[in-house]
Amino acid sequence: QVQLVESGGGRAQPGGSLRLSCAASGSMFSIYAMGWYRQAPGKQRELVAVITNGGSTNYADSVKGRFTISRDNAKNMVYLQANSLNSEDTAVYYCGANAHGGMSYWGKGTLVTVSS
Repeated sequence: QVQLVESGGGRAQPGGSLRLSCAASGSMFSIYAMGWYRQAPGKQRELVAVITNGGSTNYADSVKGRFTISRDNAKNMVYLQANSLNSEDTAVYYCGANAHGGMSYWGKGTLVTVSS
């Protein structure tokens, strides 16, 4: 089992920034990639950014150039630096972990609200 706990959400003004953190614990040996996902009201959950154990990253087109995902393997932490926020970034952000064998783990989410 893997436990994921997100933090760092909150309210930001348009054009502002937030840094989300995800603390992972448990059977991390099975994890090969971790990522951030988001779900806006009335919409499906979507991928925001993913990072593999080797450091390869992939981003949704909507956040490329604005968001940066990073990880600290020694601390089992994953971060999402979100810059140039706009109202369409308002959502609950979830940390996710993909494990060998097809298992996926999720945190409970942290709310990001972009509003003036």
